[in-house]
Amino acid sequence: MALIQRLPLARDQFKGAVFALAKRPALAAVIVLFALTSCKSDRNAPSGGSDGKATHTKNVSLQGAGATFPYPLYSKWMSEYNKLHPHVRINYQSIGSGGGIRQIVQQTVDFGASDSPMRDADIKDAKGKLHHIPTTVGAVVVAYNLPGVDKAIHLDPDVVVDIFLGKIKKWNDSRIASVNEGIQFPDRDISVVHRSDGSGTTAVFTDYLGAVSPEWKEKVGVGQSVRWPTGLGAKGNEGVTGQIKTTPGAIGYIELAYAIQSKFTYASIKNKAGKYVAPKPAASTAAGAAKEMPDELHVSLANADGEESYPISAYTYFLVYEDMKDTQKAQALVDFLWWAIHDGQKFCDALHYAPLPEGVVAKIEARLKTLTSGGKPLLSGG
Repeated sequence: MALIQRLPLARDQFKGAVFALAKRPALAAVIVLFALTSCKSDRNAPSGGSDGKATHTKNVSLQGAGATFPYPLYSKWMSEYNKLHPHVRINYQSIGSGGGIRQIVQQTVDFGASDSPMRDADIKDAKGKLHHIPTTVGAVVVAYNLPGVDKAIHLDPDVVVDIFLGKIKKWNDSRIASVNEGIQFPDRDISVVHRSDGSGTTAVFTDYLGAVSPEWKEKVGVGQSVRWPTGLGAKGNEGVTGQIKTTPGAIGYIELAYAIQSKFTYASIKNKAGKYVAPKPAASTAAGAAKEMPDELHVSLANADGEESYPISAYTYFLVYEDMKDTQKAQALVDFLWWAIHDGQKFCDALHYAPLPEGVVAKIEARLKTLTSGGKPLLSGG
């Protein structure tokens, strides 16, 4: 009887339908078999499949915090996902990767976000096992505000290092001019702008500087926070963007989307293959393709191989617990992540991010199927 009650019949038709089925047992058997098959099919399909048809019957509010690097994309994803699933609201605070790691470790948010992998100390302090979930690939650009120069300039790795070490102090330095034939650089001081907060963007940028310069790695180091030899600090990609915009002669590092939104000019950087490459999504895709993604699901793309690779590219990550206490929130989060690595990728290019490589998507699918609530898998196949 319970199976028959699943049929889409109006209440006043129900009794008649039962009578009709009783007189036609063969038809009843077919309907029961169909219902059982449908139930089995539903159980085997991922609850948050790439078609984005997950069903949430109760209001769910998820809180996340972290990296400013992917904020333009995450904001778009969360808006689009809410249109598909009005019962799911995701609030994300772009407070920097350091803040995102601290909050997920302390479990004051449902998920964190970072452009750099967690340190061993963070993993040790966590309230359970945390996983990195790659979401997209992006580029950190060297942007500048140089009145009179309105075209993209070329910069060699050693020149970028020495600008941020404070060794190159003038825009008309011969080492800049020598690789930018036809550009008349002004006799203007270079004003370096860097992040003042714990930042995944800083980790990506200093990872690159350390990869191309032993001096940088030894004297300054790499990570979310370093002791900068020179320059002014600002909070977030937004803060660095604002400081560059209001300071003639300024140079700093920001995520590509922020540079484009602010109509900044930014440098093409000589890569490992000796080619000057502009920071475009395709160049970040090339960098991602040059490095195999390990089982930990995080890897550095600094100064990657390949003629088309942009050398300051990076994955950015969601940080999620393997086993989550609140089943309703856990299900909503995993469903969203499944959507993000499938349908969500179509929004990447327009916002100047690179879609995930197919092989990486397959590894993330497998990882998402290991996530649980109360020890029970949240996706089929887990």
